[in-house]
Amino acid sequence: MAEVPKVNATDEEIERLLREAKTIAVVGVSRDPTKDSHLVAQYLRQHYRTYFVNPNADEIAGEKCYPSLKALPEVPDIVDVFRPPNAVPPVVDEAIAVGAKAIWLQLGIVHNEAAQKAKEAGLTVVQDRCIKIEHQRLKQLGKL
Repeated sequence: MAEVPKVNATDEEIERLLREAKTIAVVGVSRDPTKDSHLVAQYLRQHYRTYFVNPNADEIAGEKCYPSLKALPEVPDIVDVFRPPNAVPPVVDEAIAVGAKAIWLQLGIVHNEAAQKAKEAGLTVVQDRCIKIEHQRLKQLGKL
């Protein structure tokens, strides 16, 4: 089986995505306030309408949690994923099904086959980058 090339958005695509997005769903947000997924979700709440997706929690940090992307009250522009690589394909399938514009796999998370599927479905794909770091970088540069 041939290796699937790494799919990843350019810096320009990331800038446009973060500038135009209104809503972000954070999949895999943790109850633990020391975990990156919790910290990033809290940061995103300051800049976007942010939905927490965690089927094992009713609420986290006072924010309602949803069991899935399909359960959200609106379609998220960006689906930010804090799940291990083997859990990415069903999240991508659901993001495609609900009509999300982008799938963002956090730092350390890469799944080239799922990323390729998302790209072919018209989603912008970011892998192995932190949305908080990218947002802060672009904000500091005056691009957001």
